[in-house]
Amino acid sequence: MSTSKLIVANWKMNGGLSANQLLLDDIKAGWGAVHCRVGVCVPYPYLTQVQLLLAGTPIALGAQDVSIHATGAYTGEVSGSMLRDFGVRYCLVGHSERRQYHRESEVDVALKARQALACGITPIVCVGETLAQREAGETDSVVKRQLAAVIHENGHCISEIVVAYEPVWAIGTGRTATPDQAQAVHAVLRAQLKAATPQHERVAILYGGSMNTGNAADLLSQPDVDGGLIGGASLKANDFLEILHKASHEALANPMK
Repeated sequence: MSTSKLIVANWKMNGGLSANQLLLDDIKAGWGAVHCRVGVCVPYPYLTQVQLLLAGTPIALGAQDVSIHATGAYTGEVSGSMLRDFGVRYCLVGHSERRQYHRESEVDVALKARQALACGITPIVCVGETLAQREAGETDSVVKRQLAAVIHENGHCISEIVVAYEPVWAIGTGRTATPDQAQAVHAVLRAQLKAATPQHERVAILYGGSMNTGNAADLLSQPDVDGGLIGGASLKANDFLEILHKASHEALANPMK
């Protein structure tokens, strides 16, 4: 497990030139004693703007998707090398909304992770179960199958990824996995990574199901929760800063976790 917490914002399809600047200016102004790694995944049109706004800060730029193709006649697609040109450090792959609305398969997600890795970009591989799957007792098998596809395709460099557990039933619904529920799934994923690579401790496992100011501290205190993938709360500077400070406090309070 990573030595410092990683908190990544996912703006989803939100933002605007003026709104982005205001949000990031407020975050930079309230930065203070942040002692965790931070990334911001923004929509493609704002990569240039946000790259400039983040220059000179410790905040890493992230994208929300990447093509499975390196180049070619794929209108509307964006390649890993294009993202690299903008200094992108992280890229989400397999977010539940992409799996659901764009019918992305486990193979698609694995290939996207491969393209990101080939371009020196850290893929944040999202895994998670639906409410029906959880109620059927299938949570462990679902997340293991989703991660297994990525391990199979990228086994030689699997220690270079980040994993985000995002229970589909808790995304944008106001529902959140309890700390014990989150820890149980994270422990399953950690064991799977341990079996795949001796460098499994390099892989951060984030929780991504409606983490907010009210539950962040309890979730981040779990032994296998290495950070958070933050949706709605990342669009409010004060909320995002509070989560960053709670992550920093947890890292300082438990430096050996």
